[in-house]
Amino acid sequence: MYRHLTTQEDVDREYNPRLGIPDVDALMAAWTDRSVAARRRLASRTGLRFGPTLAEWVDVFPAERAGAPIHVFIHGGYWRAFSASDFSFVAESAVARGYAAVIVNYALCPQVSLTEIVRQTRAALAWTWTNAASFGGDAGRIVVSGHSAGGHLAARVAATGWRRDYGLPDDLVKAILPISGLFDLEPIRRCWLQPVLAISADEVLEHSPIRRLPDLRLPAVVAVGGLETSEFRRQSRDYAAALPGAEYLELSGRHHVDILDDLADPAGTLWRRIEQMIPA
Repeated sequence: MYRHLTTQEDVDREYNPRLGIPDVDALMAAWTDRSVAARRRLASRTGLRFGPTLAEWVDVFPAERAGAPIHVFIHGGYWRAFSASDFSFVAESAVARGYAAVIVNYALCPQVSLTEIVRQTRAALAWTWTNAASFGGDAGRIVVSGHSAGGHLAARVAATGWRRDYGLPDDLVKAILPISGLFDLEPIRRCWLQPVLAISADEVLEHSPIRRLPDLRLPAVVAVGGLETSEFRRQSRDYAAALPGAEYLELSGRHHVDILDDLADPAGTLWRRIEQMIPA
């Protein structure tokens, strides 16, 4: 547990992944530039609405053949930053491996609550399943990945009661790949982000993935960078241990930002794991 962090400074340091990464602002700014270039190179259908609010949209990058598995990616930013448009570059590796890619957008804190963000990402998955055939995807082979806060959201959508709440198959999500995720929200509620996130005690209980595991067993790889803080690594390790059959994967030499470069590489370790879970 995080309670070994005895001071506020300890908590804040462990949950500020930007610290200690050289040129972190330039690295993250490059995501946007790489995404603009990716949208020029790839066929895409952008800004497709899946819900009633302006923030509820996805960018879809079809595979080159029909009936392809679908890689859904949920971006991070501590639920308060970025948009799907900043992460189009992730779609290139998916299309190269024969997958369709769906990049999810959602509203951000403090304009909405964490509970609303979870609702929106679930709605995006429901839209993806329902509309898969329209972009050549196979609704029966959906794998969800997410980075940082997106890793948290990937774990939450995996624990959705799809038939109960949406009238869809309970195994809608066939596999998950949370990357550098957050699975116990209690320390987040006690760190430097709380004034913006305003996570309630009830939300800690309801939306901490380690407290709300999926009812169905599903393939899962819980990945984290070997250069990340001890708390990010602990969170991933604990969640993988709690999730039956999950693999804990620590990528040596990767930090919280450049771990996405591995996902963007069609020959990367993370794609090898995805294809083991949901073959193309």
